[in-house]
Amino acid sequence: MTDRWGITVPFEGIPLADQRALFESLPDLGYTDAWSAEANGTDAFTPLALASVWAPQLRLGTAIVPAYTRGPATLAMSAATMAAAAPGRFSLGIGTSSNVIVERWNSIPFEEPYKKVRDTVRFLRESLTGRKVKADYDTFSVKGFTLGAVPEQQPPILVAALRQGMLRLAGREADGAIINWLSSEDVRTVAPIVREFGEEKEVVARIFAIPDTDPDTAREIGRWAISAYLNVPVYRAFHEWLGREELGPMWKAWDDGDRKGALAAIPDSVIDDLIVHGPAEYCRERIEAYVEAGVSTPVIAPIAPPSLDPADVIRALAPRG
Repeated sequence: MTDRWGITVPFEGIPLADQRALFESLPDLGYTDAWSAEANGTDAFTPLALASVWAPQLRLGTAIVPAYTRGPATLAMSAATMAAAAPGRFSLGIGTSSNVIVERWNSIPFEEPYKKVRDTVRFLRESLTGRKVKADYDTFSVKGFTLGAVPEQQPPILVAALRQGMLRLAGREADGAIINWLSSEDVRTVAPIVREFGEEKEVVARIFAIPDTDPDTAREIGRWAISAYLNVPVYRAFHEWLGREELGPMWKAWDDGDRKGALAAIPDSVIDDLIVHGPAEYCRERIEAYVEAGVSTPVIAPIAPPSLDPADVIRALAPRG
């Protein structure tokens, strides 16, 4: 079992400047961690900078920062700044992100993703110590960078991982893995690969949750989320590797340009496997099942309907007291 219980920040539906009270409530509710994401909303670091002041008891992490969208030195400076703002309480999660975010939205070639993440981990390990880095990596070169504000405590580095290669990289060269879009049973396939390199390796799981919502509404929300994510090539390949053949009709309809057909082809059973929904107590039991399967730190990602107050969602998904 774990003594950690995290949630994704910031919270949807409320201006960031108005979220202070919600952040401040998290430790009293039993949350230990706040993890940010970065896609097309807030950046990964600013909400954590606010959290470092609003709720200084929390451990903070990025899940994730794309390895492509910041230069190596800029990424090192951002990580070092957060590590200084929250000494001993910050973890840096990096990953490939996806071709959609990297290529379509940021106009950066999505090339050699494994090597890019590996090289970034190696550069960060060196640069965050304050040593001068002059090195030619496979995917970039750094000519004489020295970090000017070295954190007193080195932040753990975690790698977002789906299939075997990146999972092994997370265990071999990083401090653990961040996993995403999988069932609790899938964790039993994924976590042991990371821990081939040490039982102490952390496994952080983002778990999508819709509490206190009727099944039809929850499944409709889940259907849209699955369609948006699991047709992205990296996630499709992940679920093909996991053997989730039930998604074959969705992928075929999507490939044929039939978006409505793709939505309709997603089985309820897949939604129920990948998204925690139902009464709050049942949701907590489902989240605990991820821990029993090998997750060190569950990080809840609420995707509740707008009709639910974010404060109510946070309270509903808090750990049992």
